[in-house]
Amino acid sequence: MPPSPLQPETGRVTIDDLSDLIPRFDQRGMDLQLDRMQGALKHLGSPCGDVPAIQIAGTNGKGSIASFISAALHWNGIRSGVTTSPHLVSWCERIAIDGQPIELADLRRLLNEQASVCKTFQLTPFEQLLASALVHFHRENVDLLVLEVGLGGRLDATTAHPKRPLIAMASIGLDHCEHLGSTLTAIATEKAAVITPESCVVSAEQHPDVRAVLEDSCHKQGAELRWVSPLDDSWNLGLPGQLQRRNAAVARGVLQALGAHGWSLNDDDLRGGFARARWNGRMQRVRWRNEPLLMDGAHNPPAAEQLHLERRHWPGEEAGVNWILGIQAHKQAIAMLQILLQPQDRAWIVPVPDHNSWTLEALLQRSPQWTDQLISASSVEQALVQINTPEQRKSAVPVLAGSLYLIGDLLARAVVTAE
Repeated sequence: MPPSPLQPETGRVTIDDLSDLIPRFDQRGMDLQLDRMQGALKHLGSPCGDVPAIQIAGTNGKGSIASFISAALHWNGIRSGVTTSPHLVSWCERIAIDGQPIELADLRRLLNEQASVCKTFQLTPFEQLLASALVHFHRENVDLLVLEVGLGGRLDATTAHPKRPLIAMASIGLDHCEHLGSTLTAIATEKAAVITPESCVVSAEQHPDVRAVLEDSCHKQGAELRWVSPLDDSWNLGLPGQLQRRNAAVARGVLQALGAHGWSLNDDDLRGGFARARWNGRMQRVRWRNEPLLMDGAHNPPAAEQLHLERRHWPGEEAGVNWILGIQAHKQAIAMLQILLQPQDRAWIVPVPDHNSWTLEALLQRSPQWTDQLISASSVEQALVQINTPEQRKSAVPVLAGSLYLIGDLLARAVVTAE
C-alpha cells in the first residue's frame, strides 16, 4: 500500500502567498464541526445572515453547477456572491462576485481584519476563507449567495449559514470515505443533512440508495424534492462534455425555484448565461508545446466513470488513449484504473506535486496485470515528452486526470496554455 497521505492542499503551488495568514491545511487536519463557524459568524455580526443562499452539496459536479448558476445570475443582473473549493491557482478563486474573483489585496485585508476572530474560535483554513467571503459579500451588498459545500454537509462550514432555502444536489458517490462513511447510504445521509425545513431540493438521477436517502430526508423536513433530466442538445453550454447536461439541469431547476423568492427566470433568461459558463480543469482542452492535451480533475471512481462515458465522443479513442494519471495516495486508484483503462490504452503514472501519491510500483503490486500498460514518469512534462513521439503517439488526444491539484500545479507554472 502507498504511504499515508498528507492532508489536502499541503504545499499548494499558487500565484499568491497567504501563508502568513492561512496555515497549512495539514497543520489542522480534517476537523468538521459547526460550533466554531457559528460562533465566529455571530461575533462578526452575522454577515449576510439575511441573504438567501443556494447551497450546493454532493460528490462530483458541485463546481460546475455553481458555474452555471453564477453565469446565469450575472447574465440576468442578479448580483451573486459565490464560494467554491478547491482553487486551482489562486486562493482568490474561492470567493467571487458575478464571476469575478476577489482581489488579492482585498482578501489579505479581510484575513488580517479577522485574525483575532480566527484565533479565538480556532477556525480551520476553509472556515477562515468562508468567513472572509461572507464579510466581503455583505460589504458588497450581494442579492444572493451560492455556497459550495467543502466536505460532507452536516458539519460543513457552509451549513452554518442560517438561510438556505434552495439546495442543489450534485451526483453523490463514494469519496472521502474516511470522513463520511464507507457506504453510499452513509455518505448520502451526511450530505442530505444540509436539507432545511420547507426548502426546495433539486437533483438529477441518483443511485437508488442515494435516492432513498434524499426522499426520506425531504419527507422528514417537509422539503420539496424536484428530480430533473439532463438538458437536451438544444442547450448551448459553456462547459464541455455530456455530463454537464446533468449539472446544467440541476442548475436550471434551482434557478427556476427562485420564483418563490422574488426572481422569476425562464429558459430564455437562462440560456445566455449557461452558454457563458466557464470552469477550468474540467474537460479543459489545453496545449503543451503546441501539442493538444485534455485535462480533467476526475479523482474518484464516480468521476472516472463519467470520464469513461465521455471517451465515446473522442475521435480516435478506439485505437487507445494515452493517459497521464496523478492520484493522491488516499484515493481509490485501483478502482479508477479499472474504469478508465481499456486494453489498448497506456497510462503514465506521475506524482501529484507536494502530495503523497500512488506510484507505479504500488499499483503493480496490487494489480500486476497492468504491467504492460502502466509507465512511470517523474513529472507530467516527462510523460508528455514520451507520449509525443512517433512510437507512443495515438490518434486520440492524451488525457490528464486524477487530481485537481495536479492541474493547478500545471496552470500555476504555465506548463500548459488554454486553447
